[in-house]
Amino acid sequence: MAEEIKKQRRKRLKKKSKSSASRDDQKDSGANSSGVIDGDSMTGSGSTPTALIIVALVLGVYVIGFVSTIASLPDIKPLHLHLNKNMNGSSISFMVPIGRKKLNGSIINLAVDKENADTNADADGAKDDHLVDGMKKVKGENKTNKERLVDGIMVGGDDADENQAKLEDMVIHRKEHMKEDEIIRKGEQVEARKNKKAWKSEADAAAAGEDTGIDTGNGTSTPIPIATWPVTSTSKEKDKWLSYPHPGDGAMTVEMPPFWSKPIHDNKLMTRERAMQIGSCIKPDQNGSHQRGDKCPVSERTIFVAIASYRDWQCKHTVTSIFSRAKHPERIRVAVVDQIVDGDDICNEPIEETCETQPHQDICTYADQIDVYSMDAPMAVGPVFARHIGHRQYRGEYYYMQSDAHVTFTQDWDVDIVKQMEATGNDMTVLTTYLTDIVGSIDEKTGASKRNTRPIMCNTDYEGGAQGKHLRHMSQPERMPPSDLVMPQLEPWWAAGFSFSRGHFVVNVPYDQYQPMIFQGEEMSIGIRGFTIGYDYYAPQRSVCFHHYAAMNTNRNKVPHFWENSKEYAGTGIRAMSRLLGIVHMNPEKSLSSWDHIEEDIYGIGKVRTPELFYITFGIDVMRKVAKPGLCNFVEKGKMHRQFQKYLRPDGIGIDYSKIKYKL
Repeated sequence: MAEEIKKQRRKRLKKKSKSSASRDDQKDSGANSSGVIDGDSMTGSGSTPTALIIVALVLGVYVIGFVSTIASLPDIKPLHLHLNKNMNGSSISFMVPIGRKKLNGSIINLAVDKENADTNADADGAKDDHLVDGMKKVKGENKTNKERLVDGIMVGGDDADENQAKLEDMVIHRKEHMKEDEIIRKGEQVEARKNKKAWKSEADAAAAGEDTGIDTGNGTSTPIPIATWPVTSTSKEKDKWLSYPHPGDGAMTVEMPPFWSKPIHDNKLMTRERAMQIGSCIKPDQNGSHQRGDKCPVSERTIFVAIASYRDWQCKHTVTSIFSRAKHPERIRVAVVDQIVDGDDICNEPIEETCETQPHQDICTYADQIDVYSMDAPMAVGPVFARHIGHRQYRGEYYYMQSDAHVTFTQDWDVDIVKQMEATGNDMTVLTTYLTDIVGSIDEKTGASKRNTRPIMCNTDYEGGAQGKHLRHMSQPERMPPSDLVMPQLEPWWAAGFSFSRGHFVVNVPYDQYQPMIFQGEEMSIGIRGFTIGYDYYAPQRSVCFHHYAAMNTNRNKVPHFWENSKEYAGTGIRAMSRLLGIVHMNPEKSLSSWDHIEEDIYGIGKVRTPELFYITFGIDVMRKVAKPGLCNFVEKGKMHRQFQKYLRPDGIGIDYSKIKYKL
C-alpha cells in the first residue's frame, strides 16, 4: 500500500512538472493562462500597447457617463456594482443607485430589497457592510428562495412578519446573482466531471447491485435495495468497489465500496411505510424477507456500528467491548475504517495472542461480523472522509450507531439504547451526545454504569481560524435528566462521538465525500442537514458507553492525529469548509459560485425544514456570525422537550416544526 502511494505521488509530481513546462511554453509563445495574447507579444517589447490604452480611455468615459446619468435619480440607496473584465485579471468597481432607468433605449433593472438593506446596514453600524454585490432582473426572482421564505414564515404563528424579516435578512445576499450563479454552478459541475474521468458514478454502483434484486418503488421514488442477513463483508467484495480521485489530492485515487442506497427522502417528508422498508431483521418472515419493518421483534433488529480509527491502539478494545457487553451480539455488525501504518495495532486483531491460539476471544468469535476497511494513514484527510467510507459499508441494518474508536460499553448496552430510542415514539429520533469520561463510570465486575448523569448538546458558539468562522460545540452541561421525563430529552445539536438512530439516517444523511481536512464543522454539517430532512436529536436518558479522554489516560497522549498529514494536503480544508458552510446556508455573504456543488443531490439538504428555520429557532445569526446566549437554559431543564415533543406527528415521523412558535 505504501509503495502504491509513492507511485501515485511520483505520477502527480511528474504531472505538475509537465504543467509547469506547458505554462513556460505559453509564456514563450506570448499567450497568458487564459489564452489571450499578452501586451509584450503584440508590441514586441515591454511597453503597454496603444490599442489597450485607447480601449481603457473609451471605457472610462462610458463609466463616468453611466454613473453621472444614474446618479441624477434622487433619494435612492446606492448599490455596489462590479463589472468584471477579463483584461489581465482586473475588475472595475463603482457605486450606482438602486432603481430603474432607461439608458440609450435599454432598460436596466437593479433589484434589491431596500428595507432589508437598510436594516442590515443599521444592524452592523456601517452603511457599506451589507451592500449587495451585483444586479439581477426583477423577473428573475428565484423560486427556491421564495419557497425557503414560505417555510420560515410558517414558523412563529403571530410572529410571522418578524420571522419573514429575519429570513429575508439572512438570504438577501443569496437572492442576488441567483440566475448567474446557477449557470456558473452547472458549468462547474460539468467541468468537474470532465476533469474527474476516473470517477464511476453511484449509478454504476446501483447497477452493480441489480443482481441481488432491487425494490423498484412506485416509479417516482428512489428504489430501496434488498437487505439480507448475515451481510457479506464489503472487504470481501472488492471486485464491486469503485475508483475515485482522492479528495485531498486528485492526482491519487482511492478504491471504496459502493453505497447500499442513495438517499431515499426524495426531498420530502418520508412516509412511515417508506421508512419501514429500511432495516433488516436477523430472522426472515414467512416469505423469506429480512425487511420486516417494526414487525421484526425488537431483540432481532440488526445494528450497524461505524467506527473511524486513526492509528488508535484502543480500537480493538472498543470492538471487543461492543460484542462482549451486548446482550444480543449475533445482531451486531461493526464496520471499521482503520487508518494505519506498518507496526500499528489493527482493529480486528485479537487482544491476546491470535485466534488460532485463543479462539474464544470476541473478535475471533464474531470475525464475520467485523468489516474492516484498511487505509494507509498518509492518505487520511480527517474524520469526515473516514466516516464517509464507513457509511459506504452500511448494508440495510435496522439501527445505525456511530462511535469513536476509544470507547467502553456497558453491560447489555444494545437492549438499553434500543429501549431508549423506541420510548420516544419517533422514527426520526437520533440519540446523540458527547460522552462522559470512563474514569469512575463503569463497575468493572458487572459492567453496569455507575452514573445517573449524562451530557446534553446545547452549548455552541462561533470560532475563527484558517478555515474561516464556523460553529463548533463547546463543553456540554452534564446533569440528571428532569424527573418528569420518561424518555430521552430533545436537544438542538448532533454530536459525532456518539449517535444512535434508525438505519435510514445513514442513508439520507451520508458524510460528504468532498470535505477533506475538516475536523470542527462536521457536526454542524450532519446536524443541520439531518434537521432539514426531518430528523430530531435527543440526549439519551442513560449513557451506554464512556469515552477514554487523553487528559485522563497518559497512553492516549501518544496516539497520533490525522493532521500530521496537513502539509501534504494544505489548502484543501479551506475549500472544503466553504462547501460545508455553503450547503447548510451558513455563509450567505458568499456567492453560490464560490464553492463546489458537485453531487449536492446526495450530500445536500432536504426540504422538510430549512436551515434558516433552524437558525431562527435556536438563535444563530449567520450574517454576523453570532450565537445567542441562553440556549442551554431552554434545553437542559427540559423546556424544549416539553414544548416541542407534543408536536410529534401521529405517524411518528418527526416533529412538526410548523406548529412551534418558540424562537430564541
